[in-house]
Amino acid sequence: MRYFIELSYHGKMYHGWQVQPRENSVQATVENALSVLLKDNISVVGCGRTDAGVHAKQFFLHFDYENSIDEKKLKFRLNSFLPVDIAVFRVIQVQQDAHARFHAISRSYQYRISMEKNVFLADTALLMAENGLDVEKMNAAAQLLLKHEDFKCFSRSKTDVKTYLCDISEAFWKREGKELIFQISANRFLRNMVRAVVGTLLEVGKHKLSIPEFEEVIKSRDRTRAGASVKAKGLFLTKVDYPDELFKVS
Repeated sequence: MRYFIELSYHGKMYHGWQVQPRENSVQATVENALSVLLKDNISVVGCGRTDAGVHAKQFFLHFDYENSIDEKKLKFRLNSFLPVDIAVFRVIQVQQDAHARFHAISRSYQYRISMEKNVFLADTALLMAENGLDVEKMNAAAQLLLKHEDFKCFSRSKTDVKTYLCDISEAFWKREGKELIFQISANRFLRNMVRAVVGTLLEVGKHKLSIPEFEEVIKSRDRTRAGASVKAKGLFLTKVDYPDELFKVS
């Protein structure tokens, strides 16, 4: 039988989601917990890969187990066993062919910037003064992302993807108190894409890059023409959507 687990994690102590040689990862931590609790060698497949230091407010994985599971009991046991920076929301049986990565139809990210020093946001937001940032122009430039599909200019240079096409459905900046937050949703994202997008939009906000020049960067497909990637600590995977049918088990 196949199960999905919905969870969240604080990424500071992890070298990303995916298992890495000699590095601490969220995937390895969850696999170890499941293997111990279910007394079996459990491997999991995540809905995507987050880089070192990136956080997830909502993340899904799937795993197979031959026996039926008391889902509420396993959730409780996992939360008792896992470290404090990983929290399980639910364990749910899904259709046998449900795939946490390939069946996701959209993903949403937020990048958070704190505009004043806040000790409680030190590990989860980039500290930056709002002075000198033209948020209106940053939003105008962000809207151009919805007009394009090829985002090679924002992709990590050495990557094994077959296509750089992404369908972005929303991209905008908003203020929440003393935080400036970038929200973006798409059917898929490239490695390092959101951090590179944010870094380039900040160049627009500082008047170092005009809105037409921002669009030229997209058209160039050249990573060297885009801005530097912002720090990982301000990036959150916030939502992953699936077709309802995956969760209908007869």
